[in-house]
Amino acid sequence: MFTELDHHWMQAAIRQAEAAAKLAEVPVGAVLVLDNDIIAAGHNAPITRHDPTAHAEMVVLRSAAEKIGNYRLINTTLYVTLEPCLMCCGAMVHARIKRLIYGAPDAKAGAVNSQTQALDHHFLNHRIEHQGGLLAQECGALLSRFFRARRAG
Repeated sequence: MFTELDHHWMQAAIRQAEAAAKLAEVPVGAVLVLDNDIIAAGHNAPITRHDPTAHAEMVVLRSAAEKIGNYRLINTTLYVTLEPCLMCCGAMVHARIKRLIYGAPDAKAGAVNSQTQALDHHFLNHRIEHQGGLLAQECGALLSRFFRARRAG
C-alpha cells in the first residue's frame, strides 16, 4: 500500500520525467529520499550526456553517492517513474537501496517484475523492498505521449 508521502515523492519523480522530455530524452524521472528529504533527483540523460548508462536511476545514485560521500545509500527510498532495467537493478543492490517504488511497468525491459525478478534472486547479498504501480497511468501517459510525438515527427 502506498502512503501519502509515496505519492508526494512520485510527483517529484514525474516532474523530473517531464524535464527529460523537454530535452528530447525518454521521459523517465527519479528521486532518492533519505529521512524525508530528497538527496538526489534526476532523469534520463543518455543522449545529452553521451552515456548509455545515464538512466534516471543511475544519474540519481551517482549524484546521491557524491553528495553524501559514500557509495552505500543505506535507508534510502528510490522513486522512479518506470520499472527499472537490469542494469539499474544491479546498481541499486550494490548501493544498498532499502526501498524501490516505481510507477509504470516496462513490458519490454522491466527487470523487477515484467521480464524478470532481478531483485528477488536468492544469490543477492542485499534485498530491496519493492512495489510498482504508483501513479502508473500518469507515468505511462508521459511515455506514450513522448513516443507518439516521436513517431509523428
